[in-house]
Amino acid sequence: MAPQSSSSGGAVKARQLTHLHSQLAQLSANLADTENLLRMTSVQAEAMRGLGSWHGGLFMAASKVLGEESVREQAQAQPQPERKS
Repeated sequence: MAPQSSSSGGAVKARQLTHLHSQLAQLSANLADTENLLRMTSVQAEAMRGLGSWHGGLFMAASKVLGEESVREQAQAQPQPERKS
């Protein structure tokens, strides 16, 4: 009986090693995918940073334009004091 159990033990070990090998291959593929996704995320984060700066500039320009228009409207709405000579 001893030879059968050792041979079946060897078969179990070989099956476990095969399973471990397939799991390691899957892990390696998943890590490669994760690396690609992180690289893509980094590129997109840089693009988002640029978009944020661009939108900030637009908001500042709009604020300046609207602020100047508001000042002009207030100046026109107030009656001008008559100058006495």
